[in-house]
Amino acid sequence: MPVLAAGILLYRIRSGVVQVLLIHPGGPYYKRKDEGIWSVPKGLLSEGEEELTAAVREFEEETGMKPTGPFHLLPQVKYGSGKRLTVYACEGDFEVGQLRSNTFELEWPPGSGVKQEFPEADKAEWFELPEACVKMLPAQLILLDALKSKISAD
Repeated sequence: MPVLAAGILLYRIRSGVVQVLLIHPGGPYYKRKDEGIWSVPKGLLSEGEEELTAAVREFEEETGMKPTGPFHLLPQVKYGSGKRLTVYACEGDFEVGQLRSNTFELEWPPGSGVKQEFPEADKAEWFELPEACVKMLPAQLILLDALKSKISAD
């Protein structure tokens, strides 16, 4: 059975230009990495949890903001590992300086026996779609095409 996750692709339109909110993963492994690792705020579903409920919960845990919708289902992301990510688009705004992410614990440096706490997301930024294509995880790029189609249809 595949691992299931859910997330929210928050977007806004400024002067006719679509921007999406992406988060940069926290922790020492990603500190000096930038291109191809930004993501929609997302996380694993709890047992019996509905996808939209999980997506809203995870967005709030990783940003500190609870999105209110309306929500539009985008195509499912399928990772090479078999993990499946369900994402909902939601128009809204977020002040990136207000980012408040939950944390995780990691032994760092490896083998040191020292546990350190790191934020799941260490920064959030708004990106116009061309730049988002460079910053975003490659597997999630289908979300940007789907968002463009959704906005064009509205």
